[in-house]
Amino acid sequence: MPKILITGASGMIGPLLAARLLQEPQYQVILTDIVEPSVPTKAKYPQNATTIKADLCDPSSLQNLISTSLPLDAICIFHGVMSFGSESNFELGMKVNLHSTLNILELLRNLKKEGERPLRVLYSSSLAAYGQPLPQIIDETTLPTPEGSYGTQKLICEALVNDYTRRSFIDGYSLRFPTIVVRGGKPSQAASSFLSGMVREPLNGEVCLIPLKDRGFRSWVCSPKTLTENLVHALGLEPGALPSHKRVINMPGIGVTVQEMMDALAKVAGDDKLKYLKDEPNEEMERILRSWGTEFDNKLAYDLGFRRDVSFEQAVRDYIESIKK
Repeated sequence: MPKILITGASGMIGPLLAARLLQEPQYQVILTDIVEPSVPTKAKYPQNATTIKADLCDPSSLQNLISTSLPLDAICIFHGVMSFGSESNFELGMKVNLHSTLNILELLRNLKKEGERPLRVLYSSSLAAYGQPLPQIIDETTLPTPEGSYGTQKLICEALVNDYTRRSFIDGYSLRFPTIVVRGGKPSQAASSFLSGMVREPLNGEVCLIPLKDRGFRSWVCSPKTLTENLVHALGLEPGALPSHKRVINMPGIGVTVQEMMDALAKVAGDDKLKYLKDEPNEEMERILRSWGTEFDNKLAYDLGFRRDVSFEQAVRDYIESIKK
């Protein structure tokens, strides 16, 4: 039975992957976060899940988590302070996004025995690793020059995952996520959080504040459903799928403008939902948003067998269907 540890399990990505893995009887899943995580309510095999409260920034807590969890087949490093939060609190972003990740990698390096198969590590990176100026179409050969602390911390960790993999301490892949929409739950500290809010809040009869007036502003997004299936695929990638020192993959997404998102919301849920969308320009948030890329060539991901996303309209329909269940 494959045994997988997921950090950041009270966030958004961790529960999605956990719920998906727990639909099948063969996975054993350990969920951890700084608050006690919950086993996803939609899990078909909840008995295969274990929850552990742990502070990954505390060495003794982290040591206890890893020791308790071993033996493992994979670790999904999904915890973090998001883009706007990292920019607002530099020390916290460095502590959570960089130092705790390095500490995990160091523990794995020190625990690995000679001749033992390296542990699969999935690291949740971000397209925020890129910054302007950018070519019209971006791929993995485009030089990442982040314009924010969040992207910088992600880029450093990508380099660490590459080197630890090259040295056979781990078998890692850094997955650069697009903006995931539509996210459930409450707004996050991500600058892009409003993109999910544009659908989620109107459906709840609540106002969503859009931090820029440009209806032509374009974002690179992916639905939770597509991302989840691609994470399962990443867990099963062959160790030699990419060179050991080049383990970064831009995950599949689609480009969509604010206006196109509004049109999809109106088409699927009705024009009356648009009254909940209000402009409230935020200069710092807009600066972060405009530093990111808007069009990506996902050929590498597709060649490796990752799924394509469908459309933003389908993402809206998927979200409505998910909240009905």
